[in-house]
Amino acid sequence: MTAKQPAATLLNDVRGCTLCAAHLPLGPKPILQWHPAARILIAGQAPGRKAHDAGVPFADASGERLRQWLGLTAEQFYNPQLVAILPMGFCFPGTGKSGDLPPRPECAPAWRQTLLKPLKQLQLTVVIGQYAQAYHLPTAKSSVTDTVASWQDYWPDIIPLPHPSPRNNIWLKRNPWFAEQLLPKLQARVKQVLLLKLQ
Repeated sequence: MTAKQPAATLLNDVRGCTLCAAHLPLGPKPILQWHPAARILIAGQAPGRKAHDAGVPFADASGERLRQWLGLTAEQFYNPQLVAILPMGFCFPGTGKSGDLPPRPECAPAWRQTLLKPLKQLQLTVVIGQYAQAYHLPTAKSSVTDTVASWQDYWPDIIPLPHPSPRNNIWLKRNPWFAEQLLPKLQARVKQVLLLKLQ
């Protein structure tokens, strides 16, 4: 974004992107939430089918769980001046044998730095899943579990999380420290970042 390219123009450019059209089973439909004033960035994987259908990021059970993890209401979560939501791939990539396919690799090189650079008010980045962690955390561990278990290494500016999908219910049961230790700290950090805007 430059002085000659206002935020609304950049967002329209991204939403009009057709770079990966030939590889998308439902066609291009970039889904993101972004404003230069955002104070929290949620860096995820790619929108799921429900998010694609709704045209809204995290419009599913994963979104409900993520908002609970963060301690945010839906109104707060979907306020672009508070929360930016930039998945590694902006379009639904399709479904494979064990879930959704990985984010399309063309998306991040085309748009990510252009969208991240204007986020001058950013104070907290929540990094969800292996693809986002590989991009945002150069020192990410070999597995999502190990990276999330090392969350204190990135505190307080970056917090790695597993995906909030119901598919991870078994993971959550096997790793009770996540809910007992990390989530209370995360919720306190979110409140600290938003300050009076949460009230």
